[in-house]
Amino acid sequence: MSNDDKPVILFLCVHNAGRSQMAAAFARRLGGDRVIVYSAGTAPGEQLNPAVVEVMREKGLDIADQTPRVLTDAMGRSADVIVTMGCGDSCPVYPGKRYLDWVLTDPAGRDLDEVRPIRDDIERRVEALVSELVRP
Repeated sequence: MSNDDKPVILFLCVHNAGRSQMAAAFARRLGGDRVIVYSAGTAPGEQLNPAVVEVMREKGLDIADQTPRVLTDAMGRSADVIVTMGCGDSCPVYPGKRYLDWVLTDPAGRDLDEVRPIRDDIERRVEALVSELVRP
């Protein structure tokens, strides 16, 4: 737990332009001020995937102002739970951390109808994770 006893979740993928951004947005909405959420990539892209931005808007979440971020050592060390999403061997390992590896289709190059099920899968997984970490 962080210094203020809030669980810290790090969503980590390669480009930080799709899956990890969606997961972070859902975690922030569901966890509110009861969680600390980071989203990062091992090789961040230039911008968010436009299809991802659009499907999140459909859920009432505007992530258009987010930008892909590079993973920092501080993020990794502060996280209680690190959720990896397709970064494989490029994801560093921080000893003593709880890891979840979510196998999710990469939304890159996919149209809205293909990205919606990915978004919905991420939402379900994040709901389960946040409800486990944050007791009402």
